Amino acid sequence: MALSLTSIALVAAVALGCVYLFTTEQIEQQKQATQNAARVAVLNGQEGTPVEVAVDGFGGTMRVMVGFAPDGTILGYEVLEHSETPGLGDKAGSWFKNADKPAQCIVGRQATGQFTVSKDGGDVDAITAATISSRAFLKAVNEAYAQFQQENGVQVEAASCASQMTQPKSEIVEEKEANNE
Repeated sequence: MALSLTSIALVAAVALGCVYLFTTEQIEQQKQATQNAARVAVLNGQEGTPVEVAVDGFGGTMRVMVGFAPDGTILGYEVLEHSETPGLGDKAGSWFKNADKPAQCIVGRQATGQFTVSKDGGDVDAITAATISSRAFLKAVNEAYAQFQQENGVQVEAASCASQMTQPKSEIVEEKEANNE
């Protein structure tokens, strides 16, 4: 019995090793293709700098690439990898890009390195029922901005995120009230 189990385990280990050897190059090529596509996407056809960071999210590591204009404005972002809850935390890939909801959209805002969710006193609406994932995502954006500043020697005056919104705050409050009805 022990010999049979050992033989089966050995055959399985060799098979897994072979699969790993044969697929490593393809996996690496796919990662490179994903990163290249993300670089293009985060810059939205503009001049800028893509910055990739990794932070701990609710379910594990979250890798995010953020594109910054030379003045520190966020051009776009892509979530490259995450282990967040399906249907909740995985919404970070689109939630913070929604231009129709300026209280949650960070694209087009001047990065400050201090983005926080409204639940923590900040001015960015968190993903509904995924506050921890939202905090992790905003931490990634803040870290990306810090790296961008360090690499490019950029010193941008910290503007209030509220001043970067396209709608006056009173309209946002009215919009939230209308959505809650």
